[in-house]
Formats: sequence, C-alpha cells, structure tokens
Amino acid sequence: MSTLFEPYKIKNLELRNRVVMAPMCQYSAEDGIPNEWHFTHYTSRAVGGTGLIMMEMTNVEERGRITDHCLGIWSDGHVPHYKRVVDACHRQGAKIGIQLGHAGRKAQDAPEPVSSSAIAFSDKFKTPHELTTEEVDEMVDAYKWGAVRAVEAGFDTIEIHGAHGYLIHQFQSPLTNKRDDEYGQDYALFGVRVIEAVKSVMPEDMPLVIRISAVEYAEGGYDLEHGIELAKRYKEAGVDMIDVSAGGEGAPSKDRFQGPYPGYMVPYARRIKEETGIPVIAVGLLEDVNVAEHVVASGDADLTAIGRGLLRDPYWAMNANRKQNPTDRSFIPEQYDRGFRKI
Repeated sequence: MSTLFEPYKIKNLELRNRVVMAPMCQYSAEDGIPNEWHFTHYTSRAVGGTGLIMMEMTNVEERGRITDHCLGIWSDGHVPHYKRVVDACHRQGAKIGIQLGHAGRKAQDAPEPVSSSAIAFSDKFKTPHELTTEEVDEMVDAYKWGAVRAVEAGFDTIEIHGAHGYLIHQFQSPLTNKRDDEYGQDYALFGVRVIEAVKSVMPEDMPLVIRISAVEYAEGGYDLEHGIELAKRYKEAGVDMIDVSAGGEGAPSKDRFQGPYPGYMVPYARRIKEETGIPVIAVGLLEDVNVAEHVVASGDADLTAIGRGLLRDPYWAMNANRKQNPTDRSFIPEQYDRGFRKI
C-alpha cells in the first residue's frame, strides 16, 4: 500500500512525494513571459515540500492565450525565463513540469480565436475561425516547438492540456467538433498527432502526461465511456500518465453535474487507470490530507493534484506531512526547523 508522502518514480522522473501542484493560471504575464510573480509563486511551493509542480497552461502560440496576461512559449526568447524558475525549484528539491496548451475558442483577448468549428463558447465570446486541415497540421507543429523549448528550459515532464474546453478538447468533443475532414471523423486524431509530435522531440526517458476531461457536464456532453476511449487512444499514441479532470466545455447541466465535493472526480481517475493500465493523477478538492492519503493508499490514483489548497498554503505538503507523520522532519527546510520545535 502506497502513501501520499512516499517517493514516486515514472521513467526518469523521481518525486520526493505524491503531491502535485495542479496547474492554475495566474494571469500575470506580459508577452507570455514569466516574471517575479511566477518565480515567487512556484519556488515557494518547492520550498513548501511539493513533489511535482505543474506550471500553469503555457500557450504554444500568441493567439492561444486565454488572456493577454497568460504565459506562452511560442519563441526561443521565452526559454531563459522559464529556466530560471525551473532551476530554482530544483534547488529546493521539487520537480517541475509545464502544461502546454491552447485556449482555442476560449481565447478571450485574441482578435480572432480559432477552433475545431465555428461555434462560440457562449454569447459573450467571439465566434472562432474554423481551422482548415492545413492549419490544424500547423497547430500540431506549434505544440512540437513548444515542447522543444520546454525541454531546453529543463522541465522534468510535459503535460498536454486536453481538458476544460480548450483547443484539444474542442476537437475531441461532438459538441464542438462538426468538421467533415479527417479531424472531424476521428475525435481523438488531433490529440493523437499532438502527442506524437511532442513525444518525437522529448528525451526518451522523460514522461509525457495529458490532462483530459473524462466527462462533460454540459447538456448533451460526452460520458465516461467516451473519455475512456480517448484515454486509450492517447496511451497508444505515447502518453505515460493521464491527469484526469472533467468539465469545462460549457455551462453545466443540473442533470449531469450535482456540484463538487471532496474527491468528486476520483472515480473517473480510478476507472481510467483500470481501463488503460497506466498511472493517473487524481484531482478534485483533495486538500484534506486524509482524503488525499486515501486516494493514494486505495490505489485510486498514483498522484494527487492539489489546487486551491496550495494557493492558500504554499507549504501545504510540509504541513500535511506533519499531520500524518509528526516525527518526520525530512520535509522541513533547515532554515525553518525551529518553527517546528517545541519550546
């Protein structure tokens, strides 16, 4: 039986524990470049004992940002700024990944967003340009070059964002993909080709992760069986781990989503792990350390992603470990040790 604070290894990625900082947009960049805010934000979680820090969605082209203040990695000039953050996290014992993504029709500030089909996210969003087949192929190339730069910056793993209604999700959903070319006949094809392209420029021993929405919550959205088939296709294409989330494609239907509660997405993770046979990351209000511990100890997932809990407490991993293992001081930086000693 594994525990939350045991080390974990997948390929060449060795983590000091099974706590993942979920990717959460900070909307604080200029020209896609991480700045002092990002440096402090990520390195403080490394000091706080997080095993794997997953950097927020980082966009593979300029028009792919949710807002003009989102991160990007569409030019070689971005690389040194990411390397500075990566190196600092490494010095504190954490591993760090980058989530490569593209907002597609959810790009709020793009003059003309793009998508699988010309369907707006809502009446408050612009109608996107439907990418031609040739433009889709060029987009695959943009992901590949984003991965090249991520490797150069020294990231330990790459996660492809295929969830939450962003571009890859827009291709994999019957709600948003109304195309009549090969990318419309096969909902997984765009994601598969992105995986293959990214994989082709990664070191062989670096793990590749994809985040998917296992189910959709909007009226008429796809169910878990569709999510499982996507996961199987993505495994065949070369991913080593699946980060299992849900929703994001539109307004949730009351019939399909009864609201969040601690661990509400964990059953999706367990099912996908069972069906694909590869490791998974669970998400969904796991900030109670007892809930997170149960997810790992029960085998529901291999890693647990903490989101809002790590926004509130950069030292969540350190403090949670102290609750579970009061005599274990291994997570405590030497500089902070006296803060945990009895007077």
